[in-house]
Amino acid sequence: MKIRYFAWLRQRTGLAEEELEPPAEVHTVADLKRWLADRHPRFAETLAAPGVVRCAVDQEYAEDDTPVGGAREVAFFPPVTGG
Repeated sequence: MKIRYFAWLRQRTGLAEEELEPPAEVHTVADLKRWLADRHPRFAETLAAPGVVRCAVDQEYAEDDTPVGGAREVAFFPPVTGG
């Protein structure tokens, strides 16, 4: 699975993307966030505030209960604002 980090999340993790195989207990976006937070403590800091990090699974907006099994790509990014 390709994990992509956009905007300031890239600086938090030090990566634009990484190829990972999450463990079998990672079933949802929420599970993936917890697992990634263990790998990247500064990413964990951003997850502490609700609504600060958005997610897309295979380029479709996803919520915490969205399954990630079989996903090719999961992207994390800050909420988009416009004016």
